[in-house]
Amino acid sequence: MTKQLARPYPVPTPTTKPFWDGLAEGRIVIQYSPSQDQYVFYPRVLAPGTLADDLEWREISGIGTLYTFAVAQSPVSAHFADAIPQLLAVVEWDEGPRFSTEMVNVGTDALKVGMRVSPVFVPYPEHNITMLRYEPAR
Repeated sequence: MTKQLARPYPVPTPTTKPFWDGLAEGRIVIQYSPSQDQYVFYPRVLAPGTLADDLEWREISGIGTLYTFAVAQSPVSAHFADAIPQLLAVVEWDEGPRFSTEMVNVGTDALKVGMRVSPVFVPYPEHNITMLRYEPAR
């Protein structure tokens, strides 16, 4: 019998802390570049492409579209052996950027590329982190 490994959890850095703090409050806060007039994700120090030092944190709705998904029937690593099937997904936020996540509260047969999805905030207080998952929009 294989021993269940402890799952890894994100560790906020000074650059990513506003994103994680927002999730803990039930909000999605990502960076916006005024010089490019676009939202940016993942968190970074300078704007991609231009290296402009103008990134600011703004709240977004988190509503989006299921861009793609995969149903993992085998664990992606031993840490997730108890979480099968895993509904891995990429959501394209209405504000533009894409976000890698998992789908919850949905069966595999109901998943459709292009479906509207909404955020689900999943707290892990024992790890002092809140994860962002997605479910079909109601």
